[in-house]
Amino acid sequence: MRTDLDHLPLRQQAELARVTNMLLEGFAQATASRCQPHLKNGKVYKIILFGSYARNDWVDEPENGYQSDFDLLVIVSNPALTDIADYWYEVEDRVMRDPSIGRLVNIIVHTLDEVNQGLLRGDYFWTDISRDGVLLHDVPGHSLATPRPRTARDAYSMANAYHVKWLKLVDDAIKGAGFYVENDALRDAAFILHQATERAYSCYLLVTSFYVPRSHNIKFLRSLVEDREPRIIEAWPRIHRSDRRLFELLKRAYVEARYSDEYLIERTDLEILTNWIRGLRDQVDALCLERIERLAIEVSQMDSTQGDQP
Repeated sequence: MRTDLDHLPLRQQAELARVTNMLLEGFAQATASRCQPHLKNGKVYKIILFGSYARNDWVDEPENGYQSDFDLLVIVSNPALTDIADYWYEVEDRVMRDPSIGRLVNIIVHTLDEVNQGLLRGDYFWTDISRDGVLLHDVPGHSLATPRPRTARDAYSMANAYHVKWLKLVDDAIKGAGFYVENDALRDAAFILHQATERAYSCYLLVTSFYVPRSHNIKFLRSLVEDREPRIIEAWPRIHRSDRRLFELLKRAYVEARYSDEYLIERTDLEILTNWIRGLRDQVDALCLERIERLAIEVSQMDSTQGDQP
């Protein structure tokens, strides 16, 4: 795996160095007070940059409402250390508020076993990171497994099952939001629309990469999806402040629509969001079917090749 960042401007290199140091320091602080040896002596084995900044196809156009995020995989020594709330929330918040870091930073946290199991299964998400990722921090002696290719038939079967299951969940959520709007339960409608969006992004990620992070942050999920498929960017208008306000309102709905009496959303806001989410749903459906069709062709070619063998 590469270790250099020479393909990035100096500013982004400095930002990544800053983020890496902050994550390591924040983790050390979060584990210092733990009593259990496996937590108190917990380790960050690796921090890996993946996505557009690793591949060198990032976009930096904040004036147009689009700027690629830093995506980081943190590999830790124990499953308990993957808990974002216990070990990573505070340092994530500090990173987000640091004025020297000029873009959003998303982290996913997994154990080495989890990552290696994904590599051995041939999950596209992990094999892409193994191929394209840039190592920002490394403790020697904890190697990544060599990826094993997944068979086209297995990939087709899994992708098809994910598509059917998750698209239905999206449709159910959109229908449920409509019920709440009709009954003037607008906050409930906002929460269910958040779920429709989360499910749509989960559907795409599972069909195309066999992985979705343990996150309800639709901004993070949107970033992961758009990083893989730029055509889906158009689902969310973002040039105008009013458009960005609506997405932020939807993002906040996961917590605030359920627990805060101060969360307010108008019926017209919900109507606009519903139309956007229906469009997102249709784009996800089309792109997933496109991926499944390619896998079906690979299966057919594999069967044809095996049939030609004596």
